[in-house]
Amino acid sequence: MTTDSSSKTCVVIGASTDRKKYGNKSVRAHAQLGYTVYPVHPTEVEIEGWPAYPTIRDVPVDRVERVTMYVPPWVGIGLLADIATKYPQEVWLNPGTESEKLIAEAEALGLPIIQACSIVDLGTTPSEFEG
Repeated sequence: MTTDSSSKTCVVIGASTDRKKYGNKSVRAHAQLGYTVYPVHPTEVEIEGWPAYPTIRDVPVDRVERVTMYVPPWVGIGLLADIATKYPQEVWLNPGTESEKLIAEAEALGLPIIQACSIVDLGTTPSEFEG
């Protein structure tokens, strides 16, 4: 399965079944705004009705529009090469996911990094997705 460049796709790395966590709020926010969401979590099989994938390499599309990260920088650094295989148009480093080392490695891979809250970018706020 592949997506074309007009598809609205979002991979949420660090997606969670806990509705209080930002990784869950992001899944719901992106879905509400028409994205096809690919939650990534190493052990969950479904998050908010979407099939979950253990790694971004398991996501069944060749390209994605957006990757949004909700993992600590030391975890995220190890995922950058796999993220690059999906040719994202945007890689969102949400607050707390960034570090100088991660940013330098992402830039070396040519990843289009945005340091901001991807939920706010959608024109909403995380508090709109409480519980």
